[in-house]
Amino acid sequence: MANENCNAGGVFVAFLAGGLIGAGLALLYAPVSGKEARVKISDVLEDMKKKSEGFGVDIKKKVDSFMEEEKAIIKAAYDAGREAMTREREKYTKSE
Repeated sequence: MANENCNAGGVFVAFLAGGLIGAGLALLYAPVSGKEARVKISDVLEDMKKKSEGFGVDIKKKVDSFMEEEKAIIKAAYDAGREAMTREREKYTKSE
């Protein structure tokens, strides 16, 4: 499960980098003035920043959910171990 999260993050970073590079190249080769190009680049960067912030919130929610699930699994295993220990202790004390 951890590898899936890591892989998804890598894919997103590659997608983000490709988008930025592509947008930058498109703006550099477009027949516009330097001032217009800077404004467009600024707009593209602002959009990418907003999208990446939203993605960060989604990742945080997924990680929090994953951690809660893992805590529940560990707690269930711990409780089952305690119950088994108690049962075995009772068997041992009854046989003495």
